[in-house]
Parts: sequence; structure tokens; C-alpha cells
Amino acid sequence: MSATRPRPTAAFVRVFGLPATTLASAPGRVNLIGEHTDYNDGLVLPTAIPQRTSVELALCDDGLVSVYSDELSRDGQPQSYRLGDEARQGDWLDYVRGITWALQQEGWARRLRGLRLHISSQVPVGSGLSSSAALLVSLLRGLRSALALPLSEVELARIARRAEVELVGAPVGIMDQLACALCGPGSALYLDTQSLAMQSVALPPSLDLIVIHSGVVHSHAAGEYRVRREECQQAAALLGVKSLRQLGVVDLATLAKLPEPLVRRVRHVVTENARVEEAVQALQQADGMRLGSLFSASHASLRDDYQVSVPALDRLVQLGEDDPAILGARLTGGGFGGSVVMLARAGESRVAAERIAHRYQVETGHNPTILVP
Repeated sequence: MSATRPRPTAAFVRVFGLPATTLASAPGRVNLIGEHTDYNDGLVLPTAIPQRTSVELALCDDGLVSVYSDELSRDGQPQSYRLGDEARQGDWLDYVRGITWALQQEGWARRLRGLRLHISSQVPVGSGLSSSAALLVSLLRGLRSALALPLSEVELARIARRAEVELVGAPVGIMDQLACALCGPGSALYLDTQSLAMQSVALPPSLDLIVIHSGVVHSHAAGEYRVRREECQQAAALLGVKSLRQLGVVDLATLAKLPEPLVRRVRHVVTENARVEEAVQALQQADGMRLGSLFSASHASLRDDYQVSVPALDRLVQLGEDDPAILGARLTGGGFGGSVVMLARAGESRVAAERIAHRYQVETGHNPTILVP
């Protein structure tokens, strides 16, 4: 959903003392399959979730960007910075700083003005469901409307990624931003992150999706996520290829010359790209059993070869696999916490999700959140 007619809220007026003039939003996303492939120029298959991040804003002439978040402003007061003073501070406001910085880098400095911004999000932070991309895209949509910027959804996604990578410092690929900008209900986005070729793939009515947040949060801006990307770059250099996308399943036999753990990292990326292609075919044929088996194989690869799962996620996936309504389950997102996506027979998803979440909470002590259905 792009920017809409002004609908000022009581919260905006209470915080800033004036009405909002622009409202925009963007959904979170769940990646059905194709994990850690996007920054390797690979294939992905995300779809939108019902939860959205919304922004409302008003332009001002003082050069001050003042921001209030329902979820992240701890003291009830907005936080501020001046246009042109954007620098990484390591806090949540970096995502807003990143957008105004990126727009300046893209040549829109003269259009930018001071800003009063209210953020409200239904997408849990650290859930593996692109809460950051939903914020970046929704803010860019609002600014596009308020400043009359001639930018397409794909251009918004590219600028959002630049903000997250270069100012926030999170080495993410382009999938999240494109998914939040382009995905809609009832279909998945089959995306080639190398060429940006994309195709909408309908989700068959015979199958339901379940998304459960494990209650274990993660962060893309630091830690092992960054290490995995560096390992892939190292492996590509040793193999003499620009990116791991240049390798296919037939090349796996040649990987023995790589040191561990690089051979396992490459094996995951190569086989995951192949699973995405198979998953698209399974969706088109409404073949739930085949798609479910691909979910399961993807999780095993992420757990064993890419080593981005954690015990809580593994247990949640296993509880899904053991449930009679579930055809397959896997972690979704970057890993090290976050959410699990499961494939269920149509009509059985809600009861199954509640059953699985209850068992998971009893066994692990974590508090899960059912986000879909």
C-alpha cells in the first residue's frame, strides 16, 4: 500500500502538536524458501504477511527530523537529528537517518525538508520477518508522496537497501526490501536477485501457511550473519567466481578443495537455489507434499551446512514436522532466532499452529507468537 489521503491520529498530534499530512505503510515478509541466497546473487521466494509497519508524517522548514516510535521510543519523547548530520549511532533511529542520508546521496537533498515522523509497527523486531525493511519502505513511500519524488517501487527498494547496508551497517541482500515493496496477499514473489527478474506465483488454496515467531530475537547488523556473508565471499574468491550464483549442483563434486566450513556454506547456497526452483514448480502444481519436503530439506541445510539455526528453532521446526496437519517446516529469515514458516493443509492451520505453539512453550519456556494465520 502506498501513501494514502491524510488521516492524522491522536498520537501524532499529541507528540508533535500538529496534524500529519501523509500516511504510508508496507508489509513484513516471510521467505518461503531461498535463505542466505540473495547476497549471493541467488533465487528467493518471499510473500507478504498481514502485519505492516505504518508511518505518518508532516514536513517542516526547520531542517529537523523528529521521530517517535510506538514500539521503540522508551521515554515517551521523540528523538531528533538535523538533515545533513546523519551518522551511524547504533540505535533504531539509524534506520530513519539511513533513509534521509541515502536520499541525499541519490541527489534529492534539495527536495528534503524537516520532518515530524510517527512510526507504528505490527512486525516484531528481530523476528526474521523484515521489520527493518518494512520500516524503510514505508518511510520512503511516505516521503515519495510528500516530496513528489518520481521513484518506482524497485527504486525505493534499492534506496532502502543502500540505507541499511551503508549507514545502518547491516550487510543484507535486496530480497527484504523488494519483498516489502512488491509482495501482496495470495502470491509469492519468485525473484532472481542477480538480474532482478521477477514473477508472481499464486499460492494454491489447498495449502495454508503458518508463521510462528520463536520468541528468540536476532540482529542482522552484527555477529554471525556478517560472518556467513564473508565466508561466501571468501569461497567465491577461492573458486574464481564472481558470486556463488555461478555454481550449480553439478559443481558440488569440485568443492572438496575448499577448506571447512566453506565447503558446507557453498553446498547450502547451491542446493538452496535449486530448491527455490523446485518450490516454484511445486506451488504451480499445488503439490503440497513436494513443497513440504523442500521446506524440510531447506531447514536441514540451514542447520547443518550453513549453521544458522539455534536449538529453539530446531525444536519448533521438529514440533511442526511431527504434527499431522503439517507438510513441512523451516526457519525463515537470517536465522540465529526469529521465526519458523510451516506448510499446512488448508483449513487446519489455525488449530495446528495453536497446538504446536503450546507444546513449544511448555518444552522450551520461550513465548511464541502466531503471526499467520
